[in-house]
Amino acid sequence: MLLFLAALPLHGAWRLVRLPSPWPRRFLGVAGWIVGARRRAIGVPLRRDVIFVANHVSWTDILVLAGATGTAFVAKGELAGVPLVGWLCRLNRTIFVRREDRLKVGEQVDEVRRTLADGWALTLFPEGTTGDGVTLRPFKSALFAAVDPPPPGTRIQPVRIDYGSATAEVAWVDDEPGLRHVARLLGRGGGFPATLTFLPAFDPADHPGRKTLAAESRARIAAAGPLPNA
Repeated sequence: MLLFLAALPLHGAWRLVRLPSPWPRRFLGVAGWIVGARRRAIGVPLRRDVIFVANHVSWTDILVLAGATGTAFVAKGELAGVPLVGWLCRLNRTIFVRREDRLKVGEQVDEVRRTLADGWALTLFPEGTTGDGVTLRPFKSALFAAVDPPPPGTRIQPVRIDYGSATAEVAWVDDEPGLRHVARLLGRGGGFPATLTFLPAFDPADHPGRKTLAAESRARIAAAGPLPNA
């Protein structure tokens, strides 16, 4: 809370003079450290004109990825209505999607394109939900439509997220209530490893079609090495 109260007015000051604010990235990165994530990056992340595509283990993925890159995110629409959380997500330019509302898929794709055109990095979690950190689920292809065809200069960079020996504790499985999971991690003693492997980026034009893009991204993450205990 002290971090939040310090970062919010600084973010507001940057926005007031219409400068790109570094404070959402700094806030999320330090928040990740407070939770216990000891971030390590392998490889070099692109800074703009990029969609990061990552496996999804926990809400801590957002803290460590944003802290490392400043990326915005695509998130499920339900988060928009969560008190404080939805507002914080908007500060980092989160794009909210409702997968069940097929009539608005076109609008959501257009918003992804606008975000990329403004120079932001953007992250997709195409598994569609968090998992156990061991199994790499099938990738959903709907939002890959934003790069089919791709905006000029856009690249896709797969990212492998690995919490090492702490994976079982950090993973947020479907049947665990969110507040319980947050409390469990905050009550955990010590830190835990959070390794981000930034794999070589590729041109989406070389893999036309959203299903092909989803399959290629998943194959590259899977080829980076087995997830813990896999």
